[in-house]
Amino acid sequence: MSAAAVEHPCGGEPESLLETANSLMEQHPGYRVEIIGGVITVAPTPDGPHGRVLTKIMRPFLTTGPNDGESEVIQGIGLWLPGGPEDYAIPDLAIVDADRDEHLIENNCYDPAVFRLVLEVTSGNYNNDLRNKVAAYAEAKIPVYVIVDRKHGRLHVLTEPMGGGYDSHQVYAPGQSVTLPESIGTPVTLDVAELVRAGRPRH
Repeated sequence: MSAAAVEHPCGGEPESLLETANSLMEQHPGYRVEIIGGVITVAPTPDGPHGRVLTKIMRPFLTTGPNDGESEVIQGIGLWLPGGPEDYAIPDLAIVDADRDEHLIENNCYDPAVFRLVLEVTSGNYNNDLRNKVAAYAEAKIPVYVIVDRKHGRLHVLTEPMGGGYDSHQVYAPGQSVTLPESIGTPVTLDVAELVRAGRPRH
């Protein structure tokens, strides 16, 4: 993950982390800026294969449809995190309760209680997705965390959040299919090989 330069104002009170993060977003349109564990991270605009994986994943969600209008599938929605006073993340994809607008906290981020699932597709920041965000999402009690690990060609499904991690961490390889927990509100099965192929650059 690359980090963008942070400019501090001359004189006066120093910027809060949230103010600095918002300034970075204004300076670098298209970049994803997050605060996890009190640390600002800046991820460049995702590449084409990253977007292709999200498209493949969206299809089964949209085909089966969220359960009785009780939830929605949304890309790039802000998730307020309990790990620090200004912590937040922007997962690649999430399933959230349909009444999420009643649970807006701050900075276009929503209460973790309305999130049924978060999903990340790794880029150069795969360590962040596989380590820092595991702890952050578990602390936020996100019930299901799915990671499409493009670097290693695997799919991770983490459930049962507890403390700084998840009690269940299943890893799937190409040739396997994964049926996600019923708690997300819609029956979804993912083909690991299809997602791994979609995440590879086409030469």
